[in-house]
Amino acid sequence: MHIRNTASRPSTDTGSTESDSPIRLSICMATYKRANFIGQTIDSILGQMQDGMELVIVDGASPDNTEEVVSIYSARHANVRYFKEDVNSGIDGDYDKAVSYARGEYCWLMTDDDLLKAGAVETLIKALEESHDLVVLNSEVWNRDYSSLLVPRFAPIDADRRYSARDMDKLFMDAAGALSFIGCVVIRRRSWLSRTRVPYYGTLFVHFGVIFQSPALGSVLLVAAPLIAIRYGNAMWTPRGFEIWMFKWPDLLWSFEGISAASKSMISAPQPWRQLRKLLLYRAMGSFGITEYRKFLRPNVGRWDSLAPRFVALVPASVANALASVYCLLFSRGSRTNVYDLARSVSSTWVARSVAQVLRVNFK
Repeated sequence: MHIRNTASRPSTDTGSTESDSPIRLSICMATYKRANFIGQTIDSILGQMQDGMELVIVDGASPDNTEEVVSIYSARHANVRYFKEDVNSGIDGDYDKAVSYARGEYCWLMTDDDLLKAGAVETLIKALEESHDLVVLNSEVWNRDYSSLLVPRFAPIDADRRYSARDMDKLFMDAAGALSFIGCVVIRRRSWLSRTRVPYYGTLFVHFGVIFQSPALGSVLLVAAPLIAIRYGNAMWTPRGFEIWMFKWPDLLWSFEGISAASKSMISAPQPWRQLRKLLLYRAMGSFGITEYRKFLRPNVGRWDSLAPRFVALVPASVANALASVYCLLFSRGSRTNVYDLARSVSSTWVARSVAQVLRVNFK
């Protein structure tokens, strides 16, 4: 079934109730310009689909041939529902629309370029039998072509963990890093639609706002086994990395009144751009320079406080790249994502590429 939808705002109607819905799980995907990847993702999902499941895909007005690729699947599979929007509402708005169009009791906010691991759906279905409001799935992090494993478990836990409404600080500390990836979220649809979403449009992490706003969710499960293989370095927002991780992400984290400052500090400083080592890392990756300094930092720092950031912005990116790569080799070999970023950056040096080869990180 192919549906072209022109709605400008997602519905707040919760649709069918849990008792009368034949759909147990809706896999909700927002996509934009992913024709080269989305087919592989859909294949990994359809190979595990069970009765009582559907795949809902919201296409945010992709200008490429995403519609052509997805329409092949929706024509062959009645449980694949495709919505082509006339305008792009951003990642937050399009995921919200996907949940509003879904018919399942639970919604899995799956990404459009990553892959499900074998047995992922079966493991999740069993977890849903415990009737949690939210299930957070663990994931592996791979390089762009899945030739190098960078992080074996995004959430570094060995056994499943359960949380009540009184444990939100603990959940925040255990899962906030993993929850920076929207594909790990499986939430009761009724819970999603009953909570505030629109104020979180534009944050790029609407799911995080839904989860940690007050009042706290009643029951949460964090799954230890990795069920998703993330294709790292392929995000549409990668060129905006400095703005996102230095401003948008920490601003969102520190906005939740129900989470203690101590817990927030475990995940991010309120103003991480004040940390010289972070500025140097982003300079080394080519994401921070004089343009970013003038746009993001100069309006936020005093005259004397601006000296160090300005100096970092003027350091030759190739020098910063080489130094950061040597640091990773000597003191931070576990930071394989940083090694990968340094080797693939626009400022990459032979030092960065050599370090990646030594640590067996395929960056090509």
